[in-house]
Amino acid sequence: RLCAGGTPSLSYQELKDLKKTNILHIDVRERWEIDRFGKIPASVNIPLGELVEALQMDPMEFKEQYNQKMPSKSDPVVFSCLAGTRSKQALSFAMSLGFS
Repeated sequence: RLCAGGTPSLSYQELKDLKKTNILHIDVRERWEIDRFGKIPASVNIPLGELVEALQMDPMEFKEQYNQKMPSKSDPVVFSCLAGTRSKQALSFAMSLGFS
């Protein structure tokens, strides 16, 4: 399931369309889930338990750890997980940190 700020849930096709634009897709599943079920192409895995810390990192540290440019507070970001619960929590965490 997928979550984005203005749209609490997105379809697979909406995500595919968004990925054609400059969007950061953060998969908040655990690493073992990625190993077991596979990685979503062009997504970065930041388990939900690490997300709040990750979104407050120094941009250089973020890039080093996640091999991805750290999003600014106004950059478009989509969160995904398995059932939708964690991605909604991730959205809530990001918004509480000032992400729009």
